[in-house]
Amino acid sequence: MFKNRFTTFIILRVVFLQVTMIGLAIIFGKPELFFNQIILTVLIVVQLFNLISFVTKTNKELSKFLSAIHHADFTVNFTNKNLGRSFSELNKAFSDIIKSYTQVKIEKEAQFQFLEVIVKNIDIGLISIKNGTEIVLMNDAAENLLKVPNLKNWSHFKNKSPQFGKDVEAIFSGGNKLVEIAVNEKIKQFAVNVAPLNLLGDVYELITFKDIKTELERKELEAWNKLIRILTHEIMNSLTPVSSLTETMLMLLENKDGIQKSPEEVNSEIIEDLRFSLKTIQKRSDGMLDFVEDYRKLTKIPAPIKEEVLVKNLFESVGRLMKAELKNNEVSLEIKLIDPLETISADFKLIEQILINLITNGIHAVEKVNNPKIKLSILKAGESTILEVADNGEGIDKDKLDKIFVPFYSTKKGGSGIGLSLSKNIMNLHGGTLEVYSEKRKGSRFSLGFT
Repeated sequence: MFKNRFTTFIILRVVFLQVTMIGLAIIFGKPELFFNQIILTVLIVVQLFNLISFVTKTNKELSKFLSAIHHADFTVNFTNKNLGRSFSELNKAFSDIIKSYTQVKIEKEAQFQFLEVIVKNIDIGLISIKNGTEIVLMNDAAENLLKVPNLKNWSHFKNKSPQFGKDVEAIFSGGNKLVEIAVNEKIKQFAVNVAPLNLLGDVYELITFKDIKTELERKELEAWNKLIRILTHEIMNSLTPVSSLTETMLMLLENKDGIQKSPEEVNSEIIEDLRFSLKTIQKRSDGMLDFVEDYRKLTKIPAPIKEEVLVKNLFESVGRLMKAELKNNEVSLEIKLIDPLETISADFKLIEQILINLITNGIHAVEKVNNPKIKLSILKAGESTILEVADNGEGIDKDKLDKIFVPFYSTKKGGSGIGLSLSKNIMNLHGGTLEVYSEKRKGSRFSLGFT
């Protein structure tokens, strides 16, 4: 008859209340029924209280639910089944929401633990500052790099590492900076980045930094090791035959007891052998002198005299200088200009020398391909201007790409190995870059970047 028990209970309570009130009205004013009137009055008050309590049960359950959410108390349950289907559905909805919040909390906690492990174990220093005063995060790497304990106050931190704190505060608005400080009487260089964040009305500065001095020293040591290996190889190639031939000459001029032969014992055959050995020694000595001269060139690059250079003129000048060489090797040269008025700030002669070196290398790279071609082009990349020298040759092996800029390393038979090193140094003096991109059987591309 009624849709649910809740509605039935409400109607029954209202009916009983009305019956009680009617009964009280009937006997009201009769002295002989004075105690009955008191009983009915008390009964009406009890029924009214019961009705109000029953009706407001929903509000109590809702208040209980909201309180649980507010205090993150997810142990509360809503299982009262004595109030009918409508309350059961409400309790089920409340319970489902509580379970969802519990699951979200578990997932957030798992993510937090995961991120905490990452932050703790990365080798990059990480510090987070709240409102410029409170350190809310400082990982182990930051402590180890700066030799500073895990502090919670930025002022205390600056007392421990004043130079680092001063340099970092200079870029609190965001940016990068190279910071050099003394840590335990050792000079360290840090690449520092600061990213400001606004979260829930609070301002955070996220500071990340890495010790690049150690990395630079490692790279420098690797470069020196490569250079020493190549220098040793070149020197041994020259000195080994010289030593061997010197020993041979001594054997020709001495008897088996080590005593010098008389002039009568030195015949024309011995003299011819001596002449051959001396010529070979001279040749190897000249090669060693050329090697030393190449090294001198590599270390005596003149400072660039920069001017506004029209790229079109630069390309055309290189094309004229290399015209005969290109023609003799049947290699076509293509020049591609986006803007014929494009300029770069550079030393014309030095950049011209780089392009000649790269085209010469390109000519050797396309020796075994059909329709050999070298292309000079220019492109823009943001604020940078890039000159490119590309060929359709055999390409460079991946294991050789990281060595081609090492002095005296060459992939060409008989090559000096200083062309690319010299070019790299010239670009460094210009404040630019020289990079190579190559893929086997798809050619190579060298890029000169100017800012």
